[in-house]
Amino acid sequence: MSLSESDRKLVVAELDRDPTPAEETLFENLWSEHCAYRSSRPLLSAFDSESEDVIIGPGDDAAVVALNENTYITMGIESHNHPSYVDPYDGAATGVGGIVRDTLSMGAYPIALADSLYFGGFDREHSRYLLEGVVEGIADYGNSIGVPTVTGSTQFHPDYEGNPLVNVACVGLLSADRLVTANAQQPGNKLVLVGNATGRDGLGGASFASEDLSEDAETEDRPAVQVGDPYTEKLLIEANEELVDGDLVESARDLGAAGLGGASSELVAKGGLGADIELDRVHQREPNMNALEILLAESQERMCYEVRPEIVDRVADIAEKYDLGCSIIGDVTDGNYVCTFEGETVVDVSAEFIGEGAPMNDLPAEEPTQPETDLPDFDLDAAFETVVGSPNCASKRWVYRQYDHEVQTRTATPPGDDSAVMAIRRAELGLAFSSGANPHWTTVAPYDGACAVALENATNLAAKGATPLAAVDCLNGGNPEKPDVYGGFKGIVDGLADMCSELDVPVVGGNVSLYNDSPSGPIPPTPTLAMTGTTADYDAPPTELSGEGTLLLVGELSGALGGSEYLAQMGGSDRFPALPENPSDIVSALSEVATQDGTLAVHDVSDGGLAVTLAEMVSDDAGASVSVSGDGSIVESLFSELPGRAVIETTTPEAVSGVFEGVASVTELGIADGSGALEIEAGDETVRWSAEDIAELRDVLVRELD
Repeated sequence: MSLSESDRKLVVAELDRDPTPAEETLFENLWSEHCAYRSSRPLLSAFDSESEDVIIGPGDDAAVVALNENTYITMGIESHNHPSYVDPYDGAATGVGGIVRDTLSMGAYPIALADSLYFGGFDREHSRYLLEGVVEGIADYGNSIGVPTVTGSTQFHPDYEGNPLVNVACVGLLSADRLVTANAQQPGNKLVLVGNATGRDGLGGASFASEDLSEDAETEDRPAVQVGDPYTEKLLIEANEELVDGDLVESARDLGAAGLGGASSELVAKGGLGADIELDRVHQREPNMNALEILLAESQERMCYEVRPEIVDRVADIAEKYDLGCSIIGDVTDGNYVCTFEGETVVDVSAEFIGEGAPMNDLPAEEPTQPETDLPDFDLDAAFETVVGSPNCASKRWVYRQYDHEVQTRTATPPGDDSAVMAIRRAELGLAFSSGANPHWTTVAPYDGACAVALENATNLAAKGATPLAAVDCLNGGNPEKPDVYGGFKGIVDGLADMCSELDVPVVGGNVSLYNDSPSGPIPPTPTLAMTGTTADYDAPPTELSGEGTLLLVGELSGALGGSEYLAQMGGSDRFPALPENPSDIVSALSEVATQDGTLAVHDVSDGGLAVTLAEMVSDDAGASVSVSGDGSIVESLFSELPGRAVIETTTPEAVSGVFEGVASVTELGIADGSGALEIEAGDETVRWSAEDIAELRDVLVRELD
């Protein structure tokens, strides 16, 4: 990818000369879609990012949200989609490393990761190869640096075959007095590069992420993929802690897209300042590197710090203590962003123009339409077995068992539940964490499907007794120059924005990844949302039944089947189900019910519908006997994926009904018992499956991959 002719004309007009090769490549990367959000920024104003708890919203390396007056969390999310197709192990691993360094640059310590993964059909050998490599990369990196991966999602859809998605979110923890930003503070301060030596890996990574994948991307684009070193990252984490504790950092930026050029120019631009940088001073691991390579390589595990001149030696001593490289590469100035190499000026431009000068794209959007209703013949036994045993509804234990979720000893509710719950002892509260999206929903109805994604994540938190606090999003789409693709992308942006506003959840930051196209076509519009919430207690109701209570469904019993796993597996089409009109009230009521003394288990209704929810709740020690009837059809009652619903096992059903009175309907489904089996009576048909057989049915990933 090279700088377009129209962009080059803008640069020439600004500089009043032709750009140098280093400048041209710098603009090519920093004005790319990946960095400048040229096609998406016009849409992002739809998000409400403010609340009394939001300390720093969009625009920094990570958002900062207050838990109380003295305790903050950071939230960030990023994609590493193209690198993970070319090199699944290193692509996914460096995605983890990058989002962790975004957390460090705010002065926070990373305490939890979430991975939201999207692959082609599970029956495809190449999809399984990518899945294995990506999970291994996330596991090896996260486990090595001591940051637990506690939640996430794994989805399969045929339209990801040529372009998988790897979205990683991170939560960090800090006290209010440790907050650092990416805004340079004062001319005369030093710019210090700490971490790994710079090599030639990852060159052009930002521009690579801003173009469609080609048929030979796995070989031709491999040099654009960075190589991670988690052991250096762990040293960097601890060194960063000591630097922040010692009040030695004025501002910070991690080196990600566009490498040193991206981090240092953005740092000074945010402060309305400039820089003088001597590229010769950068510590390097390869010989004969030129200015362009030093400036734009995306070698991992590196941080750029602004440091007061009188304490530079103390910073260097801490870097040496942790066996990290350290270079004093230049000064913060009140002039241009200037880089020299071997005595020659190779960059001399306005930092603000680099960061903010890219023109926005005004693209045509084609309004998506929903499909007509065309339902297949229904057979209860076949539908239950097929949907419950499908890869999307199957247990993801094969994925999360590879992650160390117990490191740091905060994880009160581990992976495999509706949401994780982390014990934040210094604030005496629990922090719930959920992340994911459903591409089947947003394929059928981008706007309504994205609304459902936001409601689903909020329901995941409420099922653990948490009140939603804030969210970050990773907006993934195909080539925005195609009107139908851009129309779908616009739909997911507006859908997330509207539902998060309805739920009073500020969207405090995020990431955009476009041009996720390949020879097999565009990906589904995929609005990954990572949401946090707070609860007064670390303990949360389990998903598994106790076998001692009444089973209630809160929310409508049935809905349309559009976007459901049932139709994905059985064929046919339908419109997306109509969403509830009062989602905020439903989430609030569910959060209250989850903390009632009589509540024994809670599980939200999501992928696969009510049938899968019930199947996931039974165990060898506890089963359920359920009867499904009502105004809707049996297939809609059991397999619609209408969000904002949950199954509750309770000893006080009247108390649940009281909380939901005037909010949502409450249907008594049956009872939990000690049978260790699930029996569903639906009209004239009955299915009965033992918990052991259900577990075997749902263990498809283990069966196929071990």
